Amino acid sequence: MKRVYIITIVTCLLVFAAFLGSFRLLHLSGGKDHLKIGFIYDNDESTPYTYNFSLAKDAVEKAYGEKIEILTRSNVLDDEMEEPLRDLAEQECDIIFFNGYSELVMQLAPEYPNTQFCQTSFMDMNGKTVPENYHTFKGEAYQGRYVSGIAAGMKIKQMIEEKRITKEQALVGFVAAFPNSEVISGYTAFLLGIRSVVPQAKMRVCYTHTWSSYALEKSAAKQLISDGCVILSQHTDTIGPAIACEEAAEKSGVYFVGWGQSMSEVAPTTSLVTSRICWEPYVLSAVDALMKDKKIEAVVKGNIHGTDVSAGFDEGWMEMEDLNQQVAAPGTQTAMDEAIERFKKGTTDFVFKGEYTGVNPENPSDTIDLRNGYLENENTSYPLFSYILSDVITIKE
Repeated sequence: MKRVYIITIVTCLLVFAAFLGSFRLLHLSGGKDHLKIGFIYDNDESTPYTYNFSLAKDAVEKAYGEKIEILTRSNVLDDEMEEPLRDLAEQECDIIFFNGYSELVMQLAPEYPNTQFCQTSFMDMNGKTVPENYHTFKGEAYQGRYVSGIAAGMKIKQMIEEKRITKEQALVGFVAAFPNSEVISGYTAFLLGIRSVVPQAKMRVCYTHTWSSYALEKSAAKQLISDGCVILSQHTDTIGPAIACEEAAEKSGVYFVGWGQSMSEVAPTTSLVTSRICWEPYVLSAVDALMKDKKIEAVVKGNIHGTDVSAGFDEGWMEMEDLNQQVAAPGTQTAMDEAIERFKKGTTDFVFKGEYTGVNPENPSDTIDLRNGYLENENTSYPLFSYILSDVITIKE
C-alpha cells in the first residue's frame, strides 16, 4: 500500500512538473492562449465592401473558437472613429482591425502600446515613420481588376462577333467613388484588361463623391447605361450599379462586373464575374503572430514594406468569384487563369504598359508615358497610379 502511495505521489509530481514546464515554455516564448480582438467597420455587413471585410472575422472565429473573444463596432464614420477606437483599446483588445480611412488610428496608437492596430491602407506609407504597434495592409487590387477586365473583354469580343455591337460601340462604364489614386488605379487596370482582348474599348467614368450611396450609385449607373455603355463595374460600396444593370438588361443588353462581393444573386442575368480583396490571409496571420508573440510582419506572407504589407494572387490576397457560365463568353475561364498564373509567378509589369499617355487630373502638365510600364504597389500597399489615360478614358461631368 505504501508503495502505491509513493508511486501515486511521484506520478502527480511528474504531471505537475510537466504542466509547469509547458506553462513556463509557453510564457517564456511569449505565447498566448487567449486573445481579445476588435473589428471596426465603416459600414455594416449589408454593403459589399464591409461584408467582404467581415469574412476575415468569420475566418478567425472558425480558426480559433473559444481561444478568442471578438468585439465589433459597425457604421463608424471616419470622423467618428475616436470613441469606438478608445473603447475597444480600453477594453484591452490585443489587436484591432479597421477598414476605415481615418488618420486617428495612427495618431492614437501610441497611447495604447499593448494593442496592435491594423488598418487597411489608405495612403502612401512609403518612408513614413509610424508607431511600432500600427500596421497597414491591402491586397493588390489592380491584379483582380485586370483579370476581371479580361472577362469583360471576352464578353465584348463575343458581342462584336455576334454583331450585337460594333467595335466603335465597345464602351465601358465605371461608377467610381472619388478621383483618388486607389480608384483610378483600379479602373485603369480594369480597362487595360479589357483592351488586352478588345483594343478598341474605351471607358467612361462617373464619380459619386461618396463611398456608399445606393441612390447615387444606381443613378450614375443608369446614366452610363443611357450613354451606351455595354459593360459596367464599380468602386463604390453598394449593390446599386448591379441592380441598375439587371433592370436594364432586356432593353440595353448591358453586363456587370462586381467588386468585393458576388452580385450573382441581385444580378443573375447580367453579372459576369467578381474580383475581391481577400482579407483573411493577413488577419489570420496577424492573430497567429500575437498568439506566438511574434512581430506581425515576421509571420504574414506578402510584400513587406516596414509595417505595411501587400500581396496579390501569389499569396491568396486576391480572388475571382462566381464566373457566370450562363453569361460569360466561351474561353473566359482559360483566359483569366492564364493571367492569374502570370501574377502568381511574380510577373506584374504587363498591366500598366502600352502605347498610352496618362495625365494627372489635378495637374495637366504632369504626364506619364506607359511604353516603359509602371509597377503598382512596388513600395507601398496603397495604389498610387493616378493618371487618366488620354483618348481612352473620359470623365462624365
